[in-house]
Amino acid sequence: MKTNETKKYRYRPVLFFALAYLFTWIFWIPAIFISENAAAGLMLIGLLAPGVVSTVFVMVSGSDALKKDLKDKIVGFYKVKWLNVLWAVVVFALVIVASILLSTLFGQSLDQFAFTEDFSFTGVGISSALITITLASIIEEVGWKGYCEDSIGEYMNWFWESMIFGVLWSFWHFPLIFIQGTYQAGLMVNPLYVINFFVSGIPMGFVITWVYLVSDRSILACMIFHLFVNFMQEKIAMTPETKCVETLVITAVTVIIVIIKKDMFFETRHVGRLLGDVSDEKVE
Repeated sequence: MKTNETKKYRYRPVLFFALAYLFTWIFWIPAIFISENAAAGLMLIGLLAPGVVSTVFVMVSGSDALKKDLKDKIVGFYKVKWLNVLWAVVVFALVIVASILLSTLFGQSLDQFAFTEDFSFTGVGISSALITITLASIIEEVGWKGYCEDSIGEYMNWFWESMIFGVLWSFWHFPLIFIQGTYQAGLMVNPLYVINFFVSGIPMGFVITWVYLVSDRSILACMIFHLFVNFMQEKIAMTPETKCVETLVITAVTVIIVIIKKDMFFETRHVGRLLGDVSDEKVE
């Protein structure tokens, strides 16, 4: 007699992060010891790692539900809540404005409202730099939203998921502080700037999770927001000191978002059922 049994997919966040770090850092660490131009290729390959690992995890999962979920998140334009994405962009723009204004209390100039002529990382032209931050926004989100965040959120509420993701995502950039020509390497002139960079990733983890959830887990929404953040961080002439102020401002905004969206961040209804009731496969 044949019986149908649903086999549920089990997310593997620890294995994902181990492989994402491994296949990023094995390219980024050698880039520390070679010229900037040669290092650019290795950095690009390392940047691809989370997206590649995420896609492989989904493709070899044997779960039709997981594959469909990834497809819907990438090409499901209808899922994007465009007004929410616009609101997130406006919020971040206001964070920058508030940070610059507050920085004047510490002797910084209002000239920071100007656009910079160049990008903060060297070794590439302006057009290549723009392509780089665009690719970073697209490729990273395929990895982080394609599998990573859900793999954590499957087991806990979105508050703790955001905290864990923010820490791990921030630390993933660690080798870049030793690679000449990167934005992160430019921060090495002052340990406070380096610390601020890694700390700032934690509240940003909450903000990007908010963007993700209010657009029904849309990767496209996160790509658009991530691109805007990268562009503004690069082209607005904020000093490193002001970016430390910005971390305080974005942390305060994060607290407000969590309070307003308390049910979103602390509910556990999704735990164990992110893929819904879709049957992965039938076992005879």
